[in-house]
Amino acid sequence: MKKEEIKVLKLGKDILKAEADAVKKLSLSLDKKFTQAVQSLNMCSGKIILCGVGKSGLIAKKISATLASLGLDSAYIHPVEGMHGDMGPVNSRDIALVFSNSGKTEELNIFLKHLKNRAVKIVSATSDPSSQTAILSDIHIDLKVKKEACPHNLVPTSSTTAMLALGDALAVCLMRLKGFKKESFASHHPGGRLGKILNIKVKNIMRTGNLNPKVGPESTLSQACSKMTSSSLGAVSVVDKKGKLIGFFTDGDLRRKFGKISPMEKISVHMTKNPLRIEADKTAAQAAEIMQKYKIDNLPVTDSKGILIGVIDERDLIKEGLI
Repeated sequence: MKKEEIKVLKLGKDILKAEADAVKKLSLSLDKKFTQAVQSLNMCSGKIILCGVGKSGLIAKKISATLASLGLDSAYIHPVEGMHGDMGPVNSRDIALVFSNSGKTEELNIFLKHLKNRAVKIVSATSDPSSQTAILSDIHIDLKVKKEACPHNLVPTSSTTAMLALGDALAVCLMRLKGFKKESFASHHPGGRLGKILNIKVKNIMRTGNLNPKVGPESTLSQACSKMTSSSLGAVSVVDKKGKLIGFFTDGDLRRKFGKISPMEKISVHMTKNPLRIEADKTAAQAAEIMQKYKIDNLPVTDSKGILIGVIDERDLIKEGLI
C-alpha cells in the first residue's frame, strides 16, 4: 500500500479502537443505577419519551424505534418542538430517557424542567454527573466518555457510540423482563427480509399434492424412484396406511447404495426410519435451520399427529431468500 493509504488505515483502526474502548469502559462502570433505570422503564405505565439534541437526538430516535419494535409505547420528542406544543400528550405516567454527552445543552435542560413540572420521571445518560441534565434527573447513568475518537475531540463519536450501546442494553434488558419472543417481534416487523424470516410459515411454501411424492412401505425401490423422478424433488416420503410418516428416501441414499441394492427390494428396507420432519405451523426460517444443520435438501412436513401433508425443498427456501 502507498504511504497515505497506510496512514488512513491506521487512523481507521485507531478510531474503531477508541470507540470500542469507550463501550468497554461504560460496560465495566455500570452499577445499580442501570438496574434502577431498567426497572423504572419496565414499570412505566405510560409512554417512554426519548430526548436529545443534535447527534444525541439521532441516537435517541434510534433507541425509540428499537423500543417501538418491541411493542413498547415509545416516542421521540425534540426539546424545542416539545416546548412548542409537542409535549401536549406528556403526563405523569410517562418516563423520559434523555441522552446528552455534556449535559449542558440549554434547550434540553429547559425542556427537562417542564417535564419535571408534569411529574415525569427522568432517566439520563451523560458524561458529566455534575451537569444540569444529571442534576435534573431522577436516575443518571455516567457514560464515562472523557475524549471523543475525533482527533480534535470535537465530533461526537465515542460518546454517541456509548449512548447507542447503552440504549441497546436497556432495550434488550426490557425485552428479557417482558418475556418478548421472536413471535412478538414478528407481529411488529412484518416487512423486509427480517419480517419475511419471522413471518413466513412452512405451510406457506411447502410442496403438496403431486409435488409431494409418497409411497407405502411395501412399494419397491423401482416404484419409489419413479415417484421421485415424476416430481423432480429428489426424495420420496414413506407413509403407513393412515398417512403417517414412517420413512424418507432420497436420491443421495440411492447413490450411496448403488450397486448394493435391487430395484425390486422394498423401500422399507433402505429408507431412513423416523426421519427429520417439521410441522406446518413452524416458520420457514426454522425449517432452514434444520436443513442447514443436518445438511439435507428436503424436509417432510407433518401435522401435529405426524400425518404427512407436504415437503420443503431447499430451492423453495433459496427462492424466498431464507438461505
